[in-house]
Amino acid sequence: MENNQIKTNYPALYTLIVVFFFWGFIAAGNSIFIPFCKSYFSLDQFQSQLVDFAFYTAYYLGALLLFIMSSVKGKDLVGKWGYKKSIVYGLLFSALGAVAMIIAVEVNMYAGMLLGLFIVALGFSLQQTAANPFAYLLGDPKTGASRVNLGGGINSFGTTIGPLIVAFALFGTTAAVSDDEIAGLPLNKVVYLYACVGLLFVAAAALFHFSKKVPAGISDEPMEKANKAINVLVIMTILLGVMFIPVFNSYNTDEAKKIVEIEGTIAPTTKMIEQNNNSISQIKKDQNLSEDQKSDQIEVLNVKNAELNLLIKPQVDEINEIRHPLEKKRMYWLGGALLVVIGGLVIAGSLARKKTEGWGAMQYPQVILGMLAIFTYVGVEVAIGSNLGELLKLPEFGGHSSSEIAPYISMYWGSLMIGRWAGSIAVFNLSKSKKMIALIVVPLIAFSVILIVNIIAQKDMTPLYYYIICILIQIAMFFIAKDRPAATMLIFGIMGIAAMLIGLFSEGTVAIYSFLAGGLACSIMWPSIFSLAITGLGKYTAQGSAFLVMMILGGGIIPPIQGKLADIIGIHNSYVIPVLCFAYLTLFAILVKSALKKQGIDVDNIESSGGH
Repeated sequence: MENNQIKTNYPALYTLIVVFFFWGFIAAGNSIFIPFCKSYFSLDQFQSQLVDFAFYTAYYLGALLLFIMSSVKGKDLVGKWGYKKSIVYGLLFSALGAVAMIIAVEVNMYAGMLLGLFIVALGFSLQQTAANPFAYLLGDPKTGASRVNLGGGINSFGTTIGPLIVAFALFGTTAAVSDDEIAGLPLNKVVYLYACVGLLFVAAAALFHFSKKVPAGISDEPMEKANKAINVLVIMTILLGVMFIPVFNSYNTDEAKKIVEIEGTIAPTTKMIEQNNNSISQIKKDQNLSEDQKSDQIEVLNVKNAELNLLIKPQVDEINEIRHPLEKKRMYWLGGALLVVIGGLVIAGSLARKKTEGWGAMQYPQVILGMLAIFTYVGVEVAIGSNLGELLKLPEFGGHSSSEIAPYISMYWGSLMIGRWAGSIAVFNLSKSKKMIALIVVPLIAFSVILIVNIIAQKDMTPLYYYIICILIQIAMFFIAKDRPAATMLIFGIMGIAAMLIGLFSEGTVAIYSFLAGGLACSIMWPSIFSLAITGLGKYTAQGSAFLVMMILGGGIIPPIQGKLADIIGIHNSYVIPVLCFAYLTLFAILVKSALKKQGIDVDNIESSGGH
């Protein structure tokens, strides 16, 4: 009987891995969807980032609602339902979101698409709460981390091919589609995509439900009381609503309508300028032209643009005069939302240390620091990828149209796969020499997989071949970190800061590689933060994990803030936000190490938990 319990339940594991794939596929696909929606619905950068806001806020609200309901019942609801049923419920809920998405696409409604993504992500929230402990249940607990890491690796593969499939659904063939032409594209392929995704959700739910080999995974663990922590999280949620509502409402004010009206009058001229800029980008790439021919043609187009800009200067000045105070007001409210999260958690941590009763896991400083770190990490990971499409449209970054950015988005999310595959090596009991070889070979194999997948999709990957230099730097970082979570956070945090600063102060290929390298810096952070934040919690470990999962909220707050900053100071300069995020993640490594040392915990002996 004991052997049967230790034997891995592979049919159930393979079905579970499909769920991990969905999370990555949809999340990374959003990075293509955002620039597309911006052009298709004529949005500003903040409005386009509401795709992330809807998606990641759903994760937070779903996890918070589950936690509150479990606290009221006194038992973990997911454990009570059983991990099997919870995943089935989550998949069916996500299928409902796919249906909502199809309806929204059919009626051409952006708000409806956001609602559809919100419902999909609510289902993901329930799936994610159940999936990690379920993976441990499907075999020997000693090899549980390897099963979670396998799920993480498949999740990352989903993030690599998600942008390619979504790009194909939106743009069809490999031919470039200019941003001017996007508004006229039919969205029927998006309907097909979400119809397929919805059917896959239902099929996976059916596999789980009807498979006799998949255990119920029922757990009767009691919930530790944390009433004060719940109060803080509820107050934070209400205040976040108070901060975001004025921003949403500001798009219906007289000032906003006036801007739209003026933009409508100069739209034909601005389109001509954009077309000239696109032509300049194409001329630069044209290998059939000599440098002199390129120079002459570009000069003619630049003269035309100068004349056109002079023609619409009065209207542009009027728009700027109205927009500047309006954008400042919006930025203040969004800054307030960030302060609500940071201030709320800092105050909660301070109060919990004075009187621990009612605070649950929040009484531990590593949990508060970890919640802020997960918030920042998910925020920066999503913000870099989601704003990348808009950055690549700039002439100094190649002047790519939305239909041409898929390889870069795929490489960014693929960078997370490279790091996660390398991070999973520690799970296997390899000799020192084999481990050293694997740390070099595995990231290079992962890089090759990204290139091959894109080449099969008929994408031009030649501009990204030299990105291997960044991967070799990451490999060196792994050797320095030596599987120590605190050291990993410190080293990769510094790598992230350096990459973002190089990207900010340069242009072209160097800057693109630097911003893509943000994915390499992020890749190994989730398990490191988790390991450090839940160490020493004892009976509060499960609760601490729930608090950390809630902070996926960062993916819904930080990208829109960068998007709004981009509307004010430009998309390139807005990458100062990731610099600040990586600065906190580096600081987290120092602060959490100090906090754990005070509790008598040796941080160098902590092992990284399973991947995100």
